[in-house]
Amino acid sequence: MSQEEKLEEAISQLKNRGYRITGQRKLLLRLIFGSNYSSCKEIYFAAKEIDSRVGIATVYRTIQLLEDMGLIQKSWSYGFGESVKRSDYDAINVVKKR
Repeated sequence: MSQEEKLEEAISQLKNRGYRITGQRKLLLRLIFGSNYSSCKEIYFAAKEIDSRVGIATVYRTIQLLEDMGLIQKSWSYGFGESVKRSDYDAINVVKKR
């Protein structure tokens, strides 16, 4: 499954569960499913470059929502803070997509 297909699947699952797909949420989903980041703060800084209105709380809430839905899995690395990894192991770095 391509990254674009994974993004569309995530959007579909969010819509099916009654979540709105706001511009900021879509931006975060594109970043999460399209790139590798080692922390939520990296995602935040990347999003902030594109849309200055994105807040750090929005990033953390989106990451938590995706984890609760089983779309990603956070992992913790000692000394380096929070990171998120891909579950399909195509790039074990930031977002662990299932």
